[in-house]
Amino acid sequence: MDKETIKITYLSDKIDRLEYIEGKSDWIDLRCAEEVILKKGEFRLINLGVSMCLPDGYEMIIAPRSSTFKNFGIIQTNSIGVVDESYGKNSSDDVLMMPVLAMRDTEIHINDRICQFRIQKHQPQIVFETVEARGGQARGGFGSTGKN
Repeated sequence: MDKETIKITYLSDKIDRLEYIEGKSDWIDLRCAEEVILKKGEFRLINLGVSMCLPDGYEMIIAPRSSTFKNFGIIQTNSIGVVDESYGKNSSDDVLMMPVLAMRDTEIHINDRICQFRIQKHQPQIVFETVEARGGQARGGFGSTGKN
């Protein structure tokens, strides 16, 4: 298995250190680093208490945990966050944040697991070739598995 190094600065001594959950996933949980009280309809950037320096050629994807909406009633407003390797490269002031919208009144506490991340290599350079038609049979339109 390939290994990459991520330099990380913990900006809170109240959150657990990042780690894999053995045998469950290659996503890594991120935690709330502050006490948060939100009323329904409020927006907030939630501080995740870490700053990271990604390896060159990599980006980070941040997404809610599957239990985040059920437990806290929040949605991540940008669906997923994409962080490139320039963020956090030169400064620990580039703190990871989760932009959320409260769908109900809620409280999120320090060290609550609210989102997760993984890193991936940048996609290769793509060349787009314009063609008149590609042939083949349509599968039923967008959002379809081909069945009515």
